[in-house]
Amino acid sequence: MEENSDDTAAGGEREYKAGCLTSQTHNNAELEESAAKAKCDPMNNLHEAQHPVMSALTLVLIGDSNSIEIGPKNILIDHDEPTKVDQFSSKLYDLCGRHISVINMLGFPNVDKIPLNQEVDAFLLLLPNNVHSGHYKGTMQWLESIFGTAFLSYVITVETRKQGEKCGSALTVLKANSSFSEKRYHTCTRDMMNENEITALLETIDVMVLENKQRYTRLMCDESKDQREDLDNKPDDEERVETGTEEMKTESPAEPKENSDDHPGGESEYNPVPSEPKEKDIMEESSDDTAAGGEGEHEADSLTSRTNNNDTLNLEMSGNKDKQSVNISEETDRKKQRQKETETLLSRLHLQDRYPQKLSPADFLQIGLPVKHSHDVSEKDLANTFLQRLMMLDYRARYIPVKQDNPELGSLQSVPMSNSDDTEDSDDLDALFNNDVDFDQPKQSQVHPMDVQMAVFHCSNSFLKLNLITKLSQCQYALPLLVPDPLTRDIECPLWTFRQIIKTWKINEIKANSTTVTMKHMPICKAETSMVSFFRLGSLSVSKSQLMNSLINERHNTFFHRNCPGSTKSCHLIDGMAEIAWYFPAATTDDSFTDCIAFCNLRGDALLLEKQREILTERSSVNVVLVPTLEKSQKSTGVISALYKFQKPLIILVADSDRGAIKMKEGKYKMGLKDRSQSDVSDELKGLIGNMLSGPHTTFKLESVTEVTGIRVDEDDEVCKKGKSAAMDMVGLLQGMDVLKIKGTFLPCQGQLWHKWCRTNKELYHLKGDIEEEKSKKQQELTQIRRDQCKASSSKLMKSFTDSLLSLPSKDKEYYLKWTQILIDSLSTDDLSLILQRYDEKWSEVLDLKKKRDKSDLLKSKQNELEQISNELQSVTFGLEHMFREMGQIYEAHKSQKTRTTSRQNNWSKYPELAADLMISGHPMELMDGDAGHVPLTWISGLLDEVIKKLKDPQDPQKDLRVFVLSVLGVQSSGKSTMLNAMFGLQFAVSAGRCTKGAFMQLVKVSEEIKKDFKFDYILVVDTEGLRAQELAGKATYHHDNELATFVVGLGNMTLINIFGENPAEMQDVLQIIVQAFMRMKKVKLSPSCVFVHQNVTDIAAAERNMDGKRRLQEKLDQMTQLAAKEEVCDVECFSDVIAFDVQKDVKYFAQLWEGSPPMAPPNPGYSKSVQELKTIILSKASQSEGITLKHFKTKIHDLWNALMNEHFVFSFKNTLEIAVYRQLEIQYGNWTWALRSNLLTIENQLHTTIENGKLDKIELNYLSREMSTKYEEIKKEMTIYFKDSRDKEMLVQWQGRFENKIKEFLEDEVKEVKRKLDEVIQQKKACKKLDDEKTEFENKLLQKSKELAHQLRDKATDEKELKKEFDSFWSHWVTELTADTKPIEDIDLEEDKVKILEQLSFECCFINESKSRGDYKRIPIIGNYFQKPSNENKETSKKSWMKRTWQYVQQKTGMTSTTQKAKNVLEHEEQERIRSFINDVEHQSLNAIKTKPVATRGYRSAYLLEVAKNVQNSMTEFESERTYKLTKKFTVDLLLYVFDRAASWLIESHKTYKMNNDAHTYLDSKKDYYYIIFRSFCKGNSSAVVFGELICEKLKVSTVEAVCNKTAIDLAEEMRCNVPAFSGNRMNLEKHVLKSLAEKKDFDGFITYIRQPRTQAETFIKEEVQKYIFTKQKGRALTILKKNVDDIKIRVSKALFTATSEVQEKGGNINMWVKEFSSFLKTDLTLGTICCQNFGDIKEFDFLKEEIENGLTSIMEEMSCISLEKMKEFRLQPDQILIDQLCKCCWVKCPFCAAVCTNTLEDHDPDDHSVPFHRSTAVKGWHKRNTKIMSIEFCTTKVASVRRFYHRESETSIPYKEYRTAGPRYKNWRITPDESKLPYWKWFVCQFQEQLEDHYDLKFEGRGEIPSEWRNYSREDAIESLDEMFKQPEE
Repeated sequence: MEENSDDTAAGGEREYKAGCLTSQTHNNAELEESAAKAKCDPMNNLHEAQHPVMSALTLVLIGDSNSIEIGPKNILIDHDEPTKVDQFSSKLYDLCGRHISVINMLGFPNVDKIPLNQEVDAFLLLLPNNVHSGHYKGTMQWLESIFGTAFLSYVITVETRKQGEKCGSALTVLKANSSFSEKRYHTCTRDMMNENEITALLETIDVMVLENKQRYTRLMCDESKDQREDLDNKPDDEERVETGTEEMKTESPAEPKENSDDHPGGESEYNPVPSEPKEKDIMEESSDDTAAGGEGEHEADSLTSRTNNNDTLNLEMSGNKDKQSVNISEETDRKKQRQKETETLLSRLHLQDRYPQKLSPADFLQIGLPVKHSHDVSEKDLANTFLQRLMMLDYRARYIPVKQDNPELGSLQSVPMSNSDDTEDSDDLDALFNNDVDFDQPKQSQVHPMDVQMAVFHCSNSFLKLNLITKLSQCQYALPLLVPDPLTRDIECPLWTFRQIIKTWKINEIKANSTTVTMKHMPICKAETSMVSFFRLGSLSVSKSQLMNSLINERHNTFFHRNCPGSTKSCHLIDGMAEIAWYFPAATTDDSFTDCIAFCNLRGDALLLEKQREILTERSSVNVVLVPTLEKSQKSTGVISALYKFQKPLIILVADSDRGAIKMKEGKYKMGLKDRSQSDVSDELKGLIGNMLSGPHTTFKLESVTEVTGIRVDEDDEVCKKGKSAAMDMVGLLQGMDVLKIKGTFLPCQGQLWHKWCRTNKELYHLKGDIEEEKSKKQQELTQIRRDQCKASSSKLMKSFTDSLLSLPSKDKEYYLKWTQILIDSLSTDDLSLILQRYDEKWSEVLDLKKKRDKSDLLKSKQNELEQISNELQSVTFGLEHMFREMGQIYEAHKSQKTRTTSRQNNWSKYPELAADLMISGHPMELMDGDAGHVPLTWISGLLDEVIKKLKDPQDPQKDLRVFVLSVLGVQSSGKSTMLNAMFGLQFAVSAGRCTKGAFMQLVKVSEEIKKDFKFDYILVVDTEGLRAQELAGKATYHHDNELATFVVGLGNMTLINIFGENPAEMQDVLQIIVQAFMRMKKVKLSPSCVFVHQNVTDIAAAERNMDGKRRLQEKLDQMTQLAAKEEVCDVECFSDVIAFDVQKDVKYFAQLWEGSPPMAPPNPGYSKSVQELKTIILSKASQSEGITLKHFKTKIHDLWNALMNEHFVFSFKNTLEIAVYRQLEIQYGNWTWALRSNLLTIENQLHTTIENGKLDKIELNYLSREMSTKYEEIKKEMTIYFKDSRDKEMLVQWQGRFENKIKEFLEDEVKEVKRKLDEVIQQKKACKKLDDEKTEFENKLLQKSKELAHQLRDKATDEKELKKEFDSFWSHWVTELTADTKPIEDIDLEEDKVKILEQLSFECCFINESKSRGDYKRIPIIGNYFQKPSNENKETSKKSWMKRTWQYVQQKTGMTSTTQKAKNVLEHEEQERIRSFINDVEHQSLNAIKTKPVATRGYRSAYLLEVAKNVQNSMTEFESERTYKLTKKFTVDLLLYVFDRAASWLIESHKTYKMNNDAHTYLDSKKDYYYIIFRSFCKGNSSAVVFGELICEKLKVSTVEAVCNKTAIDLAEEMRCNVPAFSGNRMNLEKHVLKSLAEKKDFDGFITYIRQPRTQAETFIKEEVQKYIFTKQKGRALTILKKNVDDIKIRVSKALFTATSEVQEKGGNINMWVKEFSSFLKTDLTLGTICCQNFGDIKEFDFLKEEIENGLTSIMEEMSCISLEKMKEFRLQPDQILIDQLCKCCWVKCPFCAAVCTNTLEDHDPDDHSVPFHRSTAVKGWHKRNTKIMSIEFCTTKVASVRRFYHRESETSIPYKEYRTAGPRYKNWRITPDESKLPYWKWFVCQFQEQLEDHYDLKFEGRGEIPSEWRNYSREDAIESLDEMFKQPEE
């Protein structure tokens, strides 16, 4: 055989080594210099080590000339002329320091002119980005015809684009061509100016050069042409071995082959070689044949390298252009042929890049495109579709019809067409009878189904093989036992792939003269069974495999045979393979065999498969041989003779004999097959085999194959052995132990300790007796259990397990886990089988008794026995999930104890990370422990945190991972896990005895190809244990099911309700549980969806039956809804009221799982189809869902479980994430309202100044709204963006409308308030009009008199004292003269008025004087007890004497005094609170009433106080009318004095304002210094301009101080709002800082004020913080703001001076005009008042006036720069009040039990309930045990979870705390959720102030009210630190 060697080029082999640069166009000196430089440069050497291809390159540009923009800056090529020689590229040299030459052959139209005279490294095919398939294909065919087939290995496709265009659009088109290789594909801009793109292109070229190992030469082109000519010249009858690719290559673009495009995607055809090829002496073969499919050697390097390693080719290189020939042996020839067949097959299936063993489970454990069930599957999709359908348990995966190439031909296209269409009839008949007439036969047949299966097998890694074989086994298909390598034919036994298969069967055994049924359940690898092997010797007309199928299952093709759909003659991968299948009996009369039997089938002619034949015959119990005839002359005679002499039983089946079975001798039979029905043969064969196996015989066990020599066992792989060894070491610790004791011994943390912890934890939510004491004990018990778990957590088993997980490499770890699972499962196999059989028997007995309505002791006895067996089953069930459960408990125990990680504790902190890795890789993780019925929240949180961290997108770390949660509910053993496994390829346990307990979760990734259609990244599947019908279990089980259903429904975005059977009536109890769960979700504002799945429906095709079934289901659901509504107290009538449900769309009927009766029944194909349809429904609904972030899912688990711990789920549920999102919204609301308030303050300040200047006398509401409109629109846009773009937008949408309305209402209210204030200023201004008019006259007269007096005293100008004396003398005279007709306004005497009013109301003087002298009335709102018995003890000196003094506020209406027995009892706590609330209300109402009086505009009247006093009396009368007691006179006097005292400060300040604005004497007194300055100036002889300037400066001095201070107040409030933590958040944030402040100061009085009047204390805190910020912490910053405002005012005044002066000079105006312009400019900035010009008409030099004022202004500003911050307190705006208005306008409603303040930022937050994150001990508010003085110390969150009650005075009944909402309005709107996370702050408070609290409330912490010792462990620091929990944002 001659072969052209393409592996060498002219000039010999060329080595590519780093630093060795060779090129024909450059001299050696340059190369040596370059090499020297490379050698000297260490960085270059490093680069070379990483990138060995650093030699010179020669590149050829081919393709479309329009795909590149050639120019001087083009790095690749800067000349557009075609060249015959390479041209050195200087730009490429500058870029990478390499000698690269480029030949421009773009757009060559003439083949003859194409130059190619030197070696080439790469052809760059340039294509524009709008390329289409025909363009590319035609170009490649044309280029191949020019450059030869070898050219394909040297092509890199470069897709180019214009600047700004997207690239990569052509990739999909190009990938459809078989000649295209994606790894040799590159994109760049057409100008080729991007250095990064060109560098990347060169790297791609370097990789290709390394793979090709030699350059392209002209020789290769010539050789290819010679080969094509040789092939074309062959005679037609000479057999040729060639690929479709070669045929395509010979075509020219002008004359394409007719069928060249028949295959989808442009795939080429090939002529398949028969599975048993004819022997040939000589075979001509091109070395380019490896390029099958057009991709060349690089696509099959893994194949060629294996061939080369096995002596396939030994090529000899030479340096001349002559063809080289080499003799290849016949064996090598066959290997080469096998290689080509395999490559071609893999290429057709698009698996060429996956061989060998590159497919993994991860490739299929994801949500991809829908599985194709119709005839639209193309060859390239065959492998993928096969695997997907197999994973869905569709045994038809082996029979997938392939889509024909030409859609126009339809179903007739597969029928060959004769070429005699146009001939005459006689010729047509000749053609009919002539077998030699040409037909248009297809060039290739379809791929054999078994080739698809085995191609996938060979391309799968060990773990995908494991899944593949497991699924084949579940489909009842034969499994590969001995597998020849596709290339080397070495035999491998894939023992590993059988390890996951566990089978169950039943046999009849005779024990004690009776037949009993024994169930066997074991891994198939461990099963020791008989084995019957079938062999074929020679060619047969009958099908051996079909015959075997009739023995195992007549209705199912266990072994693929020639008559199966899709079978073809050409099959490449199964020849020589041995398959195995088992028959499993069911212990029924229909069994074909009485015990389990393995059947082994050797594929191919056993005469040629000596090794396989020997292995099987040695290990078989019976050998069955099929021969065409039984004659000694046959080739098979020797083999038959050997088998006949062999001791093993033998059956010979003879194809040409028609005789029945003949016994030749013991154990040896022969039987004919000719003219006999298959059923007869099958029955006779069954009898023979059964008879042979009934006696002694050898048995077979899969694991024994490891003993066979000469074959490879996959478990011998080093990585598998390492994993097994580590697992064996661990499991070795368990050998010899009683399986029932394993978990108790080695997994102690999850046994009794964990179960006890769960019970104790649940008891915390159902406390009785002394609640806090009991709770404290329970918590101590929990802590002790965790300590015990920590001590027990270092078992050898767990240490070995976790050490291996931590230390093993990733691959070893996978094997380790799988081996651990396999070995652990095998430990309990025998025990599990026996227990399951006992359980089954006992269960049947219990059911029989229940059916008989037997309620005797026998039933109870049987139930107890069943429970005992169930416990044994629980103990013996031991799997990998228990190991992870133990890890979780170790982690929780150490985490709770805050243990430091040490080697002794197995590095527990790493456990969540280990589990996260496994969960991400596809392992299911336990969510709820089914044995304990509890969710390990700490462990689950740690696990999910690690999953979130590991799956975080490094490109977008802020993006939250989103999942769609799919949960499933249904009865036990209804196939939930099987359905999920089939749907998504999951691994939930489904084998007998391993029913799901609890809940498991598994992640399934959404594949990239469909990700764009979904808004989430993964589907998180939650599988659950089955619900049990109520009649089969007690109340505890019903409660557990209720709990489970609520939990699972709440978690899921969608829940699958799995119903087994067709009758909903049988599911009544389960349906009620499910409906109740959905109803609860509705009430807590969760809205999952659901789909009902009816499994095991007999006839799912019957539409009428389905409609009737849906109707009955709807009726039953509605009925259950009405029942559940009564229990959940919910007003709904039908199921659709509870959840969006369409019975037509949301109900799916499933065919039964098995097609026949197990254990031999295959899965029903209809079941698989139903699974796929259900999956489509789920994905369709999921595509409309946002899913949920994994962080939110984590918090949701906590919320649901914590709520489920309580009896009242709805009242207890707390959506943590929703709370967190709402808190953030509150902060944003604060920011929006502050922006509006700040803007409005500025407007108000300007308008206030304008009004004061007399420039405005009316304010319209519309004007203010217009002024605010711009800012309001900005805020609305911000809100829209926030609600639209927030990552929590789906949750925020529920509040959007409400908050938009709140912002609108806020603005309207604030605008109205500003208008009110400004109207008051206007009214005040009008009220002062008389004085204002007089002021002008006063000022003119005073100015004139000052001027006259100055003229008289000019000579004394130098004597300051004399001037002052004279001025003072005249000033008194002037004032008396000017105010002769004006009466002065007197100051008010409130103290005298108070006494008079009280006397007027008939109160005795003694009461009044006593109260005033004592002064205790000032503390009346915070008195602990309003009804105290008089005390004889003298405690006047006590610092708490005000609390201990004995006065009497309450008397019984019956006339009893406080000394009577009934009155001795402490007034009920609730009534004490009512009195306190009454006092606060009276105070509030009185102050509001007083503040409506026009004191500032019209002055004070004593009638105002009298009116308030009468209102207080009326309120007291109304209050007493509803009570059984009356308030004493002493109380009334104290209350009135308290109200008067609270109103006094406002009255005094308002009257002061009135006097200042309306009293002429006061006004003139304030002007004395001002006029003295003018007088003195006149005395000095200053001009009018100077004096007027001084007058202006004096006015500026006063007004600028006011303006600066007001502006500074606004700016400081803004500053503190942003920078002071207490002011920068929401209402709850302020609360936290108030409490911190109180704790730091240990201020008991402050605490009492806070408890009684939280708003008052909050305002006090704000004022203190403002004081500290301005005068201490940030004084420098405050002064900076002040100075900035001073500078701003200076600039403003300077501009006013300039403007006024310029205007007057320009218009020739006078001083009046100047004053008008100056005042107008500053009307919104400064309050200048009236400026008198009457005496300054002589001023003409306005520049001089301007200069004088500027000089004075400089002096003023210097003085102001030193102004004290204290000065701000004198002016209108105060920063603390601004902040109080902003921060305290919120909800201040207090909890009726503990006085905790609602933390909602909105004042009116209806319909939302009042709530706080943490409640308090009710002792804080003074609650006590009824009719005792014992404090009630419990937290109200504990009480509402207990069975305790409280006395409700209004109804005079006791109400359960759990039903507190029924106690009236004060209780109804409070949401108090049972919560064990108590705030240590209030525990510390009670302990710290125990004595003060006892004194204050006159109660005791004793007896049942004794403070738990645990509370005293908290320090003040702990208390303050715990407050951070209050504002801690839950993770989303």
